[in-house]
Amino acid sequence: MSEATQKVAMSDIEIENPYNAVVTERIDLNPELALFRVTFKDGRVPEFEPGQFATLGLLPTKEEILADKAKVEEAGRKWRGPKLIRRAYSIASGSNERNFLEFYIVLVKEGQLTPKLWQLKTGDELFMGEKIAGHFTLGDEVDGKNLVMIGTGTGLAPFRSMYNTYKDSGKWNKFVLIECCRYSEDLGYYEDLKKCDEADPKFQYLPTVTRDPEDSEWTGNRGRVQTILPEDKFKGFTGFDLDPENTMVFICGNPQMIDMVEEDLEKRGFSTKNRQNPDGNIIFERYW
Repeated sequence: MSEATQKVAMSDIEIENPYNAVVTERIDLNPELALFRVTFKDGRVPEFEPGQFATLGLLPTKEEILADKAKVEEAGRKWRGPKLIRRAYSIASGSNERNFLEFYIVLVKEGQLTPKLWQLKTGDELFMGEKIAGHFTLGDEVDGKNLVMIGTGTGLAPFRSMYNTYKDSGKWNKFVLIECCRYSEDLGYYEDLKKCDEADPKFQYLPTVTRDPEDSEWTGNRGRVQTILPEDKFKGFTGFDLDPENTMVFICGNPQMIDMVEEDLEKRGFSTKNRQNPDGNIIFERYW
């Protein structure tokens, strides 16, 4: 068991293990990108709608705990124990996959949680919130529509969950997934999604990269997602027009990318769905 999962016990402090979940499998896609498959300790896998997120958490290190305790007590306050470091992560597995929840996570070296997650091995424990939340989901309004899903980095996760859940349901007319990463090695689900593209005539996968060297082995699209969206290019890729009358666009990832794509689509007759505009056909989630 790794240091991050051990019970913290010292001469003047003892902390009960707050972990209720376990990593059933960890798959490293590259040194800074991994899949974490997680269940509760009792084997339960919570129900969820594709597009929702779960909260994962770990304790601070022993050194961080002691430093926090000293700081609180020096201020004349009672220290009530360490707080879990928690972050929300979109679920990448389908809601019909009942053996685990899969999380598609990138290492943020200066982050508080992911460096600790990177210490975990298969079989190690962590905290997972009981409540699954989020409204970035597919309602009845998408039925029969062309769906264009645009994701950067690990913002791909909710779209994979949506596709895996509903792919055999006839929910959409066409499901186009545009994924943008800096380097081709960061296209973590590339092989899986290419197989889906080849097997499912209603699914199309359009990956693009922005920083792969020109002499690299990558032969696919290059440039930001906006390079795929011009009317002639988009129709050339997909065979249909990006038409607000029969298309809904879901966007997840880099906030700057979202703003730029939203602005471009609004010029073409699309509008963002919100409380004031419940019939909008652009839905986004900032995930960065």
